[in-house]
Amino acid sequence: MPYKNLLFEVKDKIAVVTVNRPEVMNALNQETVKELKAAALSVRDDSSIGGMIITGMGEKAFVAGADINELARESVLSGRETSIRGQETLQVLELMGKPVIAAINGYALGGGFELALGCHIRIAAENAKMGLPEVGLGIMPGFGGSQRLPRLIGSSRALELILTGKTISAQEAMDIGLLSKVVPEGKSLESAIEMMKVILSKAPVSIKMCIEAVNRGMNMTLDEGLAIESDRFGILCGTEDMKEGMNAFLGKREPKFKGS
Repeated sequence: MPYKNLLFEVKDKIAVVTVNRPEVMNALNQETVKELKAAALSVRDDSSIGGMIITGMGEKAFVAGADINELARESVLSGRETSIRGQETLQVLELMGKPVIAAINGYALGGGFELALGCHIRIAAENAKMGLPEVGLGIMPGFGGSQRLPRLIGSSRALELILTGKTISAQEAMDIGLLSKVVPEGKSLESAIEMMKVILSKAPVSIKMCIEAVNRGMNMTLDEGLAIESDRFGILCGTEDMKEGMNAFLGKREPKFKGS
């Protein structure tokens, strides 16, 4: 589908989605949220695409937050619906069964930070800044930030960031476990593509099962999570990719996975 606020490009089985509103530092308005969901669904349903990278246009901002002009007009009912739509979009990313990497190339604030949190892996340029400044506007994170952030870094650190609304550097985010990698300015997308190519060289069904086990296990007891793991492990033992992977290893050659 044609997008007004996104650039969508597929190369080497990798979909690169760029939020393209540089005049407002790539702020998320409702139309952009809707387009992100459509893009995520198209990636999920296209067997020729192995994974997705999300970034922002330019080097100043990944996504600098929600569109304040829209937020200022929200009512009790419309605000709740806006929050639900944003949450649904990020859940499509999180649950699509294909890897999603955030290439954070600048400011990732508010809804932009929440968008990054909804991705499976986060790589940031060293000039990137992150935070949830909503309390300074009389609101709170509404796209899952109050739920995903404590699951990633613990409730105490999460509440510090949420309640102070402070902005942290890429290195600080790395130090508290929010990022996989910090790279030189202008290199976040390149680094994300390199990492995605490594991931996509592995067995597609294995990748899907690993993502599912981690995502589901985060919200379960250890015993429940272990049951999910053993169930998925058993399923993978019946796949053609498992046979190919084992035979390739024993034959000292590179595997040729087919996703079955």
